[in-house]
Amino acid sequence: MHVSRNIHPNLRLELSIMSSTIQTKTMVVPKDPAEELISNLESVHTKPLWAQMAKLNPPLPNPSTIPHIWRYDEIRPHLLRAGEVISEKQAERRVAMLVNPARNAPHTTDTIYAGLQLVMPNETAPAHRHTAFAMRFIIEGTGGFTAVHGRRIKMQRGDVILTPKWNWHDHGNDDLGPMIWLDGLDLPNFVHYPVHFVEHYKEARYPAVDVDTSASPIVFPWAKMQDKLDRSEGDYVIEPYLKADGSQVSKTLGGRAERLNAGKSSPAVRETASSVYHVIEGSGSTTIDGKKVEWKKSDTFCIPAWHKFQHFANDGERVYLYRFDDKPMLNALGFYRTEDTDIESLASLL
Repeated sequence: MHVSRNIHPNLRLELSIMSSTIQTKTMVVPKDPAEELISNLESVHTKPLWAQMAKLNPPLPNPSTIPHIWRYDEIRPHLLRAGEVISEKQAERRVAMLVNPARNAPHTTDTIYAGLQLVMPNETAPAHRHTAFAMRFIIEGTGGFTAVHGRRIKMQRGDVILTPKWNWHDHGNDDLGPMIWLDGLDLPNFVHYPVHFVEHYKEARYPAVDVDTSASPIVFPWAKMQDKLDRSEGDYVIEPYLKADGSQVSKTLGGRAERLNAGKSSPAVRETASSVYHVIEGSGSTTIDGKKVEWKKSDTFCIPAWHKFQHFANDGERVYLYRFDDKPMLNALGFYRTEDTDIESLASLL
């Protein structure tokens, strides 16, 4: 408290005593017991669960990513510019990562990474191998190839090519134009499980021989997949990408192709899986939690967990979609369910 020099000395003394008393009382006011407890817990590197119970035990899934669409015609010019100013040696992998606006890389969804990779004519993306599993959808170009653990495979638009974990692989382009494809990896998992090893081969290319693409177990040619979709009845058809024995392509990521006839819609779905969709052909829209997202050929969009979605094909446009998701991992862990799942069936007894 400020005491004026122009007042009577006795009054000044009284005010000074009052000020001292107020300060003393302020200093001795005890802390709230709950706040004091929290402070004491934090001093020994602990925190109270009761203060965050609702956050850590939500009534519904609460993904940290949001729905988003990446438009190919907006990204492609920048990717091609990268081919001019960023050399293959500088880049190792020349990729435009599809980073969710609500997170940092490597998150496209909470559990899935996606990126658009470019290899220019006469270039080599040097050989390496890693713990992460990859599946690649070829968007553009005809002269590209990938060599996976000694097997060199030609890339054709619409093909899905797998790179199993810890397989040596490099990419190249013998054509006159660019090769562009969509990478899908399980990289976000390694934020939580810090066990991702990467090893670089001593030379740019791992020794490889050409193999018959149609007979390779790690290639799903688009011509075959489209034929399966078109031979199936119905306005909305799904065909999964599976190994020859019918099992999932990996323990973490899975994929499928979808056909949606012109002017038709898919069923509405809400599921714990998150997914990345790529438009192979056609145009239309997807309603995600009530918001309409319009798309066309070569666009890519993501749907986080527990966001209700439904696809719609435009009139006169038969639509083909490619999707990869984290459903195999969730199924293996017992975490997969949909809005229509009988939740009592999820209860298990040891």
